[in-house]
Order: sequence, then structure tokens, then C-alpha cells
Amino acid sequence: MNTLKNKSFLKLLDLSSEEIAYLLDLAAELNAKKKAGIPHRLCEGKSIALIFEKTSTRTRCAFEVAAADLGMHPTYLDPSGSQIGKKESIADTARVLGRMYDAIEYRGFGQEIVEKLSEYAGVPVYNGLTNEFHPTQILADFLTIREHFGSLAGKKLVYMGDARYNMGNSLMVGCAKMGMHFVACAPKKYFPNAELIAQCQAIAKQTGAVLEFIEDPMEATKNADVIYTDVWVSMGEPDEVWEERIRDLTPYRVTSELMQNAGEQCRFMHCLPAFHDLNTTIGKQIHDKFGIDCMEVTDEVFESALSIVFDEAENRMHTIKAVIAATLSNS
Repeated sequence: MNTLKNKSFLKLLDLSSEEIAYLLDLAAELNAKKKAGIPHRLCEGKSIALIFEKTSTRTRCAFEVAAADLGMHPTYLDPSGSQIGKKESIADTARVLGRMYDAIEYRGFGQEIVEKLSEYAGVPVYNGLTNEFHPTQILADFLTIREHFGSLAGKKLVYMGDARYNMGNSLMVGCAKMGMHFVACAPKKYFPNAELIAQCQAIAKQTGAVLEFIEDPMEATKNADVIYTDVWVSMGEPDEVWEERIRDLTPYRVTSELMQNAGEQCRFMHCLPAFHDLNTTIGKQIHDKFGIDCMEVTDEVFESALSIVFDEAENRMHTIKAVIAATLSNS
């Protein structure tokens, strides 16, 4: 049963395990309909405002295509196209857009911004990414794991690298909710914050999830079903942090050796974009400055048959569509 009608989607902590499973089931159903060419205009005539204070390829495209498939009209507001928090307060922006649109997506900075938008908008608000959480990505990740492994419960996911921010936080929360085995593998100073760990440990007691925090990559990745990583430096962080992160996190790069250590069942995941070669401007700059030809993952792993990153990227659209349909559907 859908319990999400007219609700915001801000972080996975707000949802029950059953609600997350419902969204994954709905996403799989909508994916099948799209592949079969069956129309599913469940939100015909509605409109959505897409506020992007941080730009994105996958999140923007996923929301725009999902909205169009559902019969909606999206309006994209890039960092220069919105006065949110500059000339107009977040509360005022929410109240204006809430009168014009049926839903609002926000991708940007602090979690408090998307929470305040939801408080004042009067319509569902969706978190497209904040500093603290990235819930739409985790839905896509879990749909992908389910497609490849058949289920989520008990699956071991190892997150390599900086686990202090949105991806490490959200994967830990999601794994706790769905009874999975989550491992953060990093130097201790890159583990999630203690308060969130305690919240997730309490959830894990109810779901049977296992949460571990391990510094040794070979120990952490043993028998992993999924090895997951993300870029080492997030958008908006100063250039000075590159040197520190490369020094601290190079031992946590995902290599063929780590994949083999996990076992033949293991698959590689990454929320993208990935620095696995020199075919990007930043990749070339880092190579010129630090002499490395990849960062968080080797090109060999990224391009291997064990890599399911593009299934994962496609699933952003199907899971975002499920969130919109569950909260806004005319039926």
C-alpha cells in the first residue's frame, strides 16, 4: 500500500523499510513499462520545479525524463536562475513555488535547506542531493543490487573512501533500513559521524543489518557482494584538499586485487562521475600535478564486466519516477 502520497522525500531516515521496498517495486514496474513502450502518464498535467544550486548530469536528466514520462512539465532553475537564499529567503521561495508547482526538487547544500523548503512549500519536496544525504541515489543503487542479486537482505556492501558525507551517510542508512551488511572502509577520520552511526545501529537492531567500520581494505572487502566508491573531493570543496585526500585515500582505491579479494560474486558500483582515466579536464589536471592516472577506481575495474555503474545510472530515472509517482499520482 502506498503511504507516501503528498509526502516529501528528504532522507531515507524518514521512510520505513516497507516504504523503501514499495518504491523499489514501483520503480521496477515503471522500468518494465518504459522498456515495453507502455505509457504511464500517472501525473498528467502536473508541474515540477527543479532547483539546482549544484549542477548535475544524472539527477537533472533523471528528473526531467521521469517527469515527462509521467505527463508532467518540469522547469529547471540553474544556480543563476534562482534567487533562493540570496534575494529571497528559502521560506518565501518555497511559498511562491508551492503555489505554482505540484512538487519541488532541490539539489544543493545543507540538508536544512531542503527541510525548510518542505516545511513551507505545501507540496512534496524531493532531495536531489545535499551535503548530508543523497536518497534518490540510494534507491537507484538498491534497485541495481536487486536486479543483479535478486534481493537486498544480508548483501554485503563495502563503501571505500570518504564516508563522512552524503554517499557514505545515505548508504549506511539505507543498508540499516533494508537489513544489509554495510562496511565503511577508510582511515578512521573519514568514518561517518558518531551520532548518525548510533541512529543506524538502533535501526540495525530492528532489521538484522550489520554495520562495520574497518580501516584495512583487504579485511573489509572479503566476501563483499558490492564494492562501492565515489570521488574523493566533493563539489565546492577547495583545491587544497586534493593533496590530502590523494595521500589519505589512495590505499582505498578500488583495484582488481580488491575485487578478486572479495570473490567472483562481487560487483563494482559508483554514483558517477568517476575519475578512472585522463579523459576529463580535472583528471588531466590531477595527473599533471600529482602524477596519477586514476583516483578512486582503476580504469581496469571501471571498464570490467564486474562494473554495473551504467545500470545504476539508468536506474536513477526509474527510481526518481517512482518517488514522483508515489507522492503525486493522480490515481
